[in-house]
Amino acid sequence: MQSLMVNIDHVATLREARGIDYPDPVHAASIAEMAGASGIIVHLREDRRHIKDRDLRILRETVKTKLNLEMAATEEMVGIARKIKPDMVTLVPEKREELTTEGGLDAKSQSERLKGVIERLKDKGIRVSLFIDPEEEQIIEAHKLKADMIEIHTGRYSDAVTEAIRERELKKVVNAARRGKELGLGVNAGHGLNYHNLPPIVMIKDIDELSIGHSIIARAVFVGLDRAIRDMLDIIKSYGT
Repeated sequence: MQSLMVNIDHVATLREARGIDYPDPVHAASIAEMAGASGIIVHLREDRRHIKDRDLRILRETVKTKLNLEMAATEEMVGIARKIKPDMVTLVPEKREELTTEGGLDAKSQSERLKGVIERLKDKGIRVSLFIDPEEEQIIEAHKLKADMIEIHTGRYSDAVTEAIRERELKKVVNAARRGKELGLGVNAGHGLNYHNLPPIVMIKDIDELSIGHSIIARAVFVGLDRAIRDMLDIIKSYGT
């Protein structure tokens, strides 16, 4: 059965909407852990639109499960990660104008640069994941680059407008997870997953961990963060293999 890592970026988004000091993502992280989350995810963006450096520093001191730092493969972010030493880093593509991460990292075309980044992170004992689309060439490249794991981008599955498209995209995720396991990689999945589209993903036995944020924070507005996380965990328990 998969474990659940909770992305708390959008707690910080709400804080930044008013430019004040609450709600505090650090507080959210502690609630998430008590509710059963296996880890906490934050994305420190170049423009610091939600999570701030201060948040990351305090989370490193307070998170008791696992801290996953999503970041672009830039010199600035590599330096921050090497100093903070999260339990793991997920390398993601990042464009300043995007609302959220729009697709997977093209590991194949950036292999030379990523090789150095991965080596520098692993040198500090940080496990490295690559956020990639469910494409075999990207999975093979992640293996060649000696990444510890991959996170399969489930955005196209989540955004499918017809059942036929959804089934096609689901099959890609199934095949990608199987290929990742065959190559000895840890396999995570995330992006756009919610309480309605999650069951088929949970039933994929080769996925180890799920990364979910926005839908949990959105539900928390109505039922509270603890309940929102426990509801998601109930789905994982009900459909998990």
